[in-house]
Amino acid sequence: MRKIILGVILVTILVLTLFSNHLISDPATLGAHVVALKLDTGDTAWMIVATALVLIMTPGLGFFYGGMVGKKNVISTMLQSFMAMVIVTILWVIVGFGLCFGPSIGGVIGDPSYNFLFQGVSANTAWELAPTIPMLLFAFFQAKFAIITPALITGAFAERIRFWAYLLFMVLFILVVYAPLCHMTWHPDGIFFGWGVLDFAGGTVVHMSAGWAALAGAIFLGKRKVQKSNPARITYVLLGTGLLWFGWFGFNAGSAVGSGSLAAQALGTTTVAAAAAGMAWVFIDKIMGHKLSAMGACIGAVVGLVAITPAAGFVSISHAITIGIVASIVSNLVILKFPKGKIDDALDVFACHGVGGMVGMLLTGVFASNAVNPIVSANQGLIFGDSTLFLIQLKALVLVSAFAFTASYALFFIVNKITPLRVSEDKEELGLDISQHGEFL
Repeated sequence: MRKIILGVILVTILVLTLFSNHLISDPATLGAHVVALKLDTGDTAWMIVATALVLIMTPGLGFFYGGMVGKKNVISTMLQSFMAMVIVTILWVIVGFGLCFGPSIGGVIGDPSYNFLFQGVSANTAWELAPTIPMLLFAFFQAKFAIITPALITGAFAERIRFWAYLLFMVLFILVVYAPLCHMTWHPDGIFFGWGVLDFAGGTVVHMSAGWAALAGAIFLGKRKVQKSNPARITYVLLGTGLLWFGWFGFNAGSAVGSGSLAAQALGTTTVAAAAAGMAWVFIDKIMGHKLSAMGACIGAVVGLVAITPAAGFVSISHAITIGIVASIVSNLVILKFPKGKIDDALDVFACHGVGGMVGMLLTGVFASNAVNPIVSANQGLIFGDSTLFLIQLKALVLVSAFAFTASYALFFIVNKITPLRVSEDKEELGLDISQHGEFL
């Protein structure tokens, strides 16, 4: 049955692409917020680079997670990230972009019919909020955010999920969880956008959604048979961290959708937040009597990158250091206090990405400054004497958390009804590399 379904999917995609010229939209019906292109070659060149940088974060994440798991699960763990690049890219072209950035339906989701199979996504038009780069480039830049989000979740249920079930969950997650959050936050007609929620590069859309989905997955799938195993390759973790940090400059500075001063500011805040968080993490470990570990330094740096993501284009360099340190302390403490014996979040995805994203969202409401970005002129951060933005950020945090966890748990339940999510005990003991893929290191 699975072979038949897969064959039908491939044939359907092939037919749709062969006849897609018949689906080209009339320019007059492209929907709101598509404008004439005012091409700036500098902005375009930078965004091409930024798009490539964000993409390399996903294989970087594969190395980061792959080095942490046991040796018999390295290939499967890394392949989960790689397949996100494959599956989500095609899904994004078919309906994903339209769901996120198509004409708004109630401020909650986009109408995918306007951009089905990228119809109307042209190199000669532009998205209203990025008028100096081709809309096609903007669409593919945004695709890389969609790619890495489900890949982030995989660390929570590492070493025990069936691969085909993961692929199905990933598709449903993009359609049901990621797309509405993206639309509400980054579309000009989205609900959160209208409230004035500030999320520069994905605190709610990427990290909080992934973190809460990770927690839901860890709870639903249950504990591994053996929860503690030696990391396969600490060197992979170091390499993955380097690739993530490198790619994060595209993630955050690219979210300025131009090559001007705002991109430079976001690059600077990203740099110091990651460094401050990595420093704080190893200091905390030493204070608590642990050795200075490569794993700790890497995890700390990534937590800083997560936390600065929503704030990158809204805060000063000095406040970015504060955000990195605070997020590192909070995430470290959450890992220490997390009920490991009851909830098996294998690679601490919730503590790092979920909690890190929430800390970043709240601290954006504390430190956002109109001296950095005029978009925050109406409501500055709490430190400047105005509580309005902080309360807006807090309200969005609560709603996103409730939605992402509940919807993700429901998706795990649905997928499990269609095909079992968890491998059998004997296959888990054998290792996913052999049992799922017939390969080994």
